[in-house]
Amino acid sequence: MENSLINSDKTIDSILNTHKDSLGTSYDFYRNHVYRIYNLAKSHFSAADSDILKIACAFHDIGIWTHKTFDYLEPSKDLSVEYCKNKAIDSESAKKIAEMITGHHKITKNRSSESAEIFRQADLSDLSFGFIGLKSGKDFRKELNRQFPNKGFHLALVKLFLKQVATHPMKPLPMFRL
Repeated sequence: MENSLINSDKTIDSILNTHKDSLGTSYDFYRNHVYRIYNLAKSHFSAADSDILKIACAFHDIGIWTHKTFDYLEPSKDLSVEYCKNKAIDSESAKKIAEMITGHHKITKNRSSESAEIFRQADLSDLSFGFIGLKSGKDFRKELNRQFPNKGFHLALVKLFLKQVATHPMKPLPMFRL
């Protein structure tokens, strides 16, 4: 099911560029994370749902930077909802995008939406360096990481986690859901 990698997309890049100031020095590694997830998941989405995937990928973690919080699911979802309104995206698609974003850190399988589950698995695969989540071939993963290097993404997440533990020790991973 794997095919050639997409390394640039008008929708994804437009969304990320809109938030470039908020992303700051994190722009490159967040963009690479977004494209790794997109490329892992795209073969599981129909052409009709391709834009839904692109929008969800671009917004899924962006609240970390736009709202300066590790409890970022709702801010990320809210930004995607606003984007969908501004772009006149139908309410059913906007709902799917919101569900993908808010469900991408579920600990258990997302049984309410196949697209949200695939998205969750793709994000988990990238977070775990391919050990958990959506599986891909060794050569595909190697090329994915070559074209979209980590650039400190995982280290930044560790730093954010440690900051969260220091400031909110009773809620160290607020983005995780059952």
